[in-house]
Amino acid sequence: MPDEQDGMSVVDHLSELRKRLFVTLILFAIVLVGGFFVAHPVYDYLTTHGPKGLELKLNAFSFWDGVNVYMKIALIVALAVTLPFMIYQIWAFVSPGLKPKEQRATLKYIPFVFICFLVGVAFGYFVVFPLAMQFTSSLNKQLGLVETYGITDYFKFMMNIILPISLLFELPIVVLFLTQLRLLNPKRLKKMRRVAYFALVVVSVMITPPDFFSAFLVLVPMILLYEFSVVLSGRMHSKQLAADAERRAKYEN
Repeated sequence: MPDEQDGMSVVDHLSELRKRLFVTLILFAIVLVGGFFVAHPVYDYLTTHGPKGLELKLNAFSFWDGVNVYMKIALIVALAVTLPFMIYQIWAFVSPGLKPKEQRATLKYIPFVFICFLVGVAFGYFVVFPLAMQFTSSLNKQLGLVETYGITDYFKFMMNIILPISLLFELPIVVLFLTQLRLLNPKRLKKMRRVAYFALVVVSVMITPPDFFSAFLVLVPMILLYEFSVVLSGRMHSKQLAADAERRAKYEN
């Protein structure tokens, strides 16, 4: 009999997860349609406010290049708009397993997920992407190459830089959330510092042009983000220890 109840419980959880995924996908599809209406203004901005000093003349090498670019812009817009709702649905699914205090504490992270994503997008587009374009353009000129950019390759190059950086800017929120759940603590993060720094160096080299200055310019904010995450984790962990001590004192009395 307990097995049947446990089985029903698992089925109920899966059914709830399916409903939440379905609602999220419906909202994503609706926003995606709306994304096509803003794709052209976004495209105009991205092509007219490109890296300074570079005159870009984008070309279409297939009949579907324009459609592909519109799709990519609409997808990014839909992802950015539905990200807070998506995170909320994840929180709503796992929150029954949390204590009321933990539920309230983790709920406040949702707006910051969106804010950190936007900050990462801005840093990737206004800092890293121009550096990458300037480096590749200067190298092409040194080799005497004629720069003829395809519109699809241009936006693919841009997104391959911006999206990884925007996701890396979620690091403080992820660390805070895991610390809240007591899966991470500042001591563990400090022990992982060497490995984390090495991973950040690898990432910064992979997403920037192959020169020291660009990689260093990206690496410094990433290291600062990691150290900021350690500080935030330490503050939260201290509050947790103080709350635990207070509960023990009440129990002993």
